[in-house]
Amino acid sequence: MITGDNPLTAASIAAEAGVDDFIAEATPETKLKRIREEQAKGHMVGMIGDGTNDAPALAQADVGVAMNTGTQAAREAGNMVDLDSNPTKLIEIVETGKQLLITRGALTTFSIANDVAKYFAILPAMFGTLYAISGGAGPLAKLNVMHLASPQSAILSAVIFNALIIIMLIPLALRGVRYQAVGASYLLRRNLAIYGAGGIIAPFIGIKIIDVLISTLGLV
Repeated sequence: MITGDNPLTAASIAAEAGVDDFIAEATPETKLKRIREEQAKGHMVGMIGDGTNDAPALAQADVGVAMNTGTQAAREAGNMVDLDSNPTKLIEIVETGKQLLITRGALTTFSIANDVAKYFAILPAMFGTLYAISGGAGPLAKLNVMHLASPQSAILSAVIFNALIIIMLIPLALRGVRYQAVGASYLLRRNLAIYGAGGIIAPFIGIKIIDVLISTLGLV
């Protein structure tokens, strides 16, 4: 906590707020210097302020949050304005930002894995009749491990599956992936296991089910 108040007042507020360390009687230059020192160490710095004296530090910080009840200079210097004027919301802001990044990464991982697996699923069926003799199955038909009915049904199944999977991903994109206060390596491994592996497995299961339905109904 950095404040322009006297040390006694600063110590009382810090103790009440549960802050471990504080700087009292700080000038705008003092606040700016401290933020630059932390940034020089490679730290990401978030700053919350409401006064004109906080404006330089808010502008310098990586994330500057100005209170809605603060001065115009503070609101203009910050990256965002807290309409509720609640300093403790900085933790929620960080968590929300991390959740957005995790959700975007999870959806990207799933989409890439899904596209790769989808082509591995349908390409063997599409080229199964290539180099065929007398209209029979060609040598590449052995690669059709999913035993899709025909190239036409394989393509149609992939198109239907792709449309369905986009609809199914909308709730996940709106809700977001649940954020946990754990290490980045654990989150990476978990998301790769869930969304990477899920993106690979889902097309094989989904396309096969749709292909069976299409063949049974005689749509192709």
